[in-house]
Amino acid sequence: MKTFGFKIDPLTGEDYYEVYIRGRQLLNDSHLNKASAFQKEERLSLGIDGMLRSGVSTLDSQADRAYEAFLRKPDDLEKYIYLAGLQDRNETLFYRLLLDHLEEMVPIVYTPTVGQACLQMSHIQRRYRGIYITPDNIANIDQIFQSLSQPQVNLIVVTDGERILGLGDLGSDGMGIPVGKVSLYVAAGGVHPAVCLPMCLDVGTNNPRLLEDPLYLGIRKPRLRGAEYEELVEKFILGVKRNFPGALLQWEDFAKQTAFKNLDRYRERILSFNDDIQGTGSTALAALMTAMRIKQSRFQDERYVIVGMGQAGTGIAMNIRTMLLEEGLSDEEARKRIFAVDMQGLLLEGDPLLEGPQEPLAQRRAWVEGWQLDDATRIGLQDVVRNAHPTVLIGVTAQPGLFSEAILAETAKHSARPIVLALSNPTHKCECSPEAVWKATDGKGLVATGSPFEPMDWKGRTLQASQCNNMYIFPGVGLGALVCKASRVTDGMFLAASRAISAFVTPEQEAMGLLLPEMKDIRQVSASVAKAVGIEARDAGLGRLLDDDQLEAVVAKAQWRPAYASYRPGVPR
Repeated sequence: MKTFGFKIDPLTGEDYYEVYIRGRQLLNDSHLNKASAFQKEERLSLGIDGMLRSGVSTLDSQADRAYEAFLRKPDDLEKYIYLAGLQDRNETLFYRLLLDHLEEMVPIVYTPTVGQACLQMSHIQRRYRGIYITPDNIANIDQIFQSLSQPQVNLIVVTDGERILGLGDLGSDGMGIPVGKVSLYVAAGGVHPAVCLPMCLDVGTNNPRLLEDPLYLGIRKPRLRGAEYEELVEKFILGVKRNFPGALLQWEDFAKQTAFKNLDRYRERILSFNDDIQGTGSTALAALMTAMRIKQSRFQDERYVIVGMGQAGTGIAMNIRTMLLEEGLSDEEARKRIFAVDMQGLLLEGDPLLEGPQEPLAQRRAWVEGWQLDDATRIGLQDVVRNAHPTVLIGVTAQPGLFSEAILAETAKHSARPIVLALSNPTHKCECSPEAVWKATDGKGLVATGSPFEPMDWKGRTLQASQCNNMYIFPGVGLGALVCKASRVTDGMFLAASRAISAFVTPEQEAMGLLLPEMKDIRQVSASVAKAVGIEARDAGLGRLLDDDQLEAVVAKAQWRPAYASYRPGVPR
């Protein structure tokens, strides 16, 4: 049963919620609970008089009280548990607190702490959020969706838990990622929390630790594979289309082969994108655009080594290739500038392990003849750096320390200002620290990392690495696609988003080495991205026919800000 609806009083123009539940049920609803902030008239009309202490609080005073409690927690995991509990009790207060302390709390609700939380989710979970779809309940998907208490669903973030961050297969314990991504959609993008739905396709796990854990709460079977898995995904997509025809679906943390297959199969059938492929690639591209501006360089002037050709690495390489082609290079010229390294070493043409999206990135074997190699049977990272003379190093491998002092020093020989993107999460999986880059380059290296690092004083100036976090991209892309009513999400929209983000970096920030905007500006960044997406959708014939100013106004109006609405009792229809 829907618990409330959005209303506008035709006489006064006042926005309010028409509430269909009463008493203790209302206080237990995280979307509706205002706790001590319920006004006296609301307490009487909604049947909660006497269930609350007499004092009536403001949202400001509640946020102060909640922050005091947050600061008492002894470590980051306990802070995560506290914030999850607050979100389960009172979403408006949770988002007010998160926005008030964004830079402090984003690393708690998302990377790096969410990785630690997912590793222990079955042991720390207090209440469930979102929906779990399994082989046992997929036949009831319509009933499951129709049982939701939300007034509408416009945004879905879904995972099957097979590739959570750099941590691997965490089964349904990976639900912490969609929950965290929804939190960022709301905090960074301004999407209303009542229209967002995190979901998990719990199809088992191949993680022996979870299968043997007596407290694991997911399906205790090996992962569903092949035709049975694909049939479940198909039924899931059809269920989403039947029940939420206008919703945007974000694929999140699927394994590489599954991710590319789902994206290709469904991107034309449902408004959707894959954040690990398209979001990561677009965020990294924005950072590279800023780096080119700082260096006064072009993409074609650089040589790129990308290590880890999973979803993220492939997405980044494809974006770099797009820019090289846009600058006028041929396919072959672009190929010569991108050196993609995976488990088998440098990707080479004819390699039987090559997957479809990797083929345009494989080097011609004739081009590497004569290279000095440590092992004649394999071209490893050290070989590539020694022979290809890269000016840009990008790591998405979850191998800490992969970019060693020797590799950084060799890279520094070939560029006055080398670019290093060490993007693996969480922090302990990072390929190198910003400090290591700055030491190897005398403070001249341009750095972005997947998780946040502290600034560093270097010879009288402050150096800072940007956090190359997808939250710069996906909340704005999602918001823009929804408000402009796009029929699909295209690569052109992500390219427009990258340009909007890079343009937001100020000259003062560039002087500190920042390649992306500061976190405190994330709402404005998301609004700029959403507008850029709306313009691209309109110009491509895929979105609403609004002029630029109208799109900007629609985006601004759509961005929800945490504040308590007025409530009036209603009767569900």
